[in-house]
Amino acid sequence: MKNMGEAKLKIIAMPSDTNPAGNIFGGWILSQMDLAGGIAARELSPQRVVTIAMDEVSFKEPIFVGDLVSCYAKIIKAGSTSITVKIKVVAQRANENGNVYCIHTNSATATYVSVDKNGNKLPIDADLKRIHGF
Repeated sequence: MKNMGEAKLKIIAMPSDTNPAGNIFGGWILSQMDLAGGIAARELSPQRVVTIAMDEVSFKEPIFVGDLVSCYAKIIKAGSTSITVKIKVVAQRANENGNVYCIHTNSATATYVSVDKNGNKLPIDADLKRIHGF
């Protein structure tokens, strides 16, 4: 996706991930988004991060079994211990003619906190923030 860099996570949507309507379950999608956002946040907090908020979540289009789901994540803000990440999800699928296309399906803004092994807040290294432009 434009300005989002490379995908942090790619996975195939499987039949076991469906809801009763046969589409991919929203909770599964949120889980993938959280993983991708956490991967991005670890660029500033290599030890450990925990999710504290998932805001502005939108479900724009359904994801179907067999779609290649790509989660893009970009750090948009870094505080003293918190990291805010914009997440976008794209599904790649084939149409009835076999032509492959991509569709933006989901978005969210997630906030993570840098923590130590005991779960205590850990300041984000100033050099890592500077290297990443914060």
